Amino acid sequence: MTDNMIGNAEDELTGDCCLCIGCEIVKIKDLIRNAVWESGTEGVVIGISGGIDSAVACALAVKAVGKERVTGVSMPASAAGAGDADDAELLCSTLGVELLTIPLEQTLSAFLSAPHITNTPLSAGNAAARLRMVTLYNVAAARNRLVCGTSNKTEYLIGYSTKWGDGAADVQPLLHLYKKDVYALAEELEIPERIIKKAPSAGFFEGQTDEQEIGMTYEELDAALFSLELNEYQPQNETECLVLSMMQKSEHKRNPPKNRFK
Repeated sequence: MTDNMIGNAEDELTGDCCLCIGCEIVKIKDLIRNAVWESGTEGVVIGISGGIDSAVACALAVKAVGKERVTGVSMPASAAGAGDADDAELLCSTLGVELLTIPLEQTLSAFLSAPHITNTPLSAGNAAARLRMVTLYNVAAARNRLVCGTSNKTEYLIGYSTKWGDGAADVQPLLHLYKKDVYALAEELEIPERIIKKAPSAGFFEGQTDEQEIGMTYEELDAALFSLELNEYQPQNETECLVLSMMQKSEHKRNPPKNRFK
């Protein structure tokens, strides 16, 4: 076990000891295991993108419920993600997890070609994310399993996700972890090195990367979010002002629908 520590700004502020990686893994395992047990289901289904978030979530699920109760689903939606499919196969073969490959390119193309449907890079990306979640829930329902999400705290807070797409799931084991913490867990869980080293990307088009689309690196984002949390969301510089603006504009993604239910 490494000596790396995982924690939040409040831990640093109060001087409390942050949780070690081993302790964090145990707590996440319990989260997944309890979600499955309480729901009366038989395991989890995870969308495997070939990236680090889904790799870490899958490895944690295997530790929580066993590899035979975890199903990985690769859902290529464009030719740009050809290398991602290879990484998905590498991950699942390493973990001993069943991998289903469900091509969605033709389905997505048919949807985007329908009358009155907007087809821009942004709308196409959102449609792909929602189509992937529809697919995961179809597989999960057929197998009596939960959908395990792969969203991390960094992307969740700035709204770098699709509402009712990759942001939807029955259990979110990484949602409390900054991107840097996901990398720390990946090292501890011995995720294949080429997955750890690759640039994070949704794979919607050739050459697309998350950092390029967001406009700053994950290291910058994590530092800004950590500082904002530490300073009660009072920005200390221009970068933090920009990140706070991202948080405010995407708040609707983190809130439940407006309603009058009592």
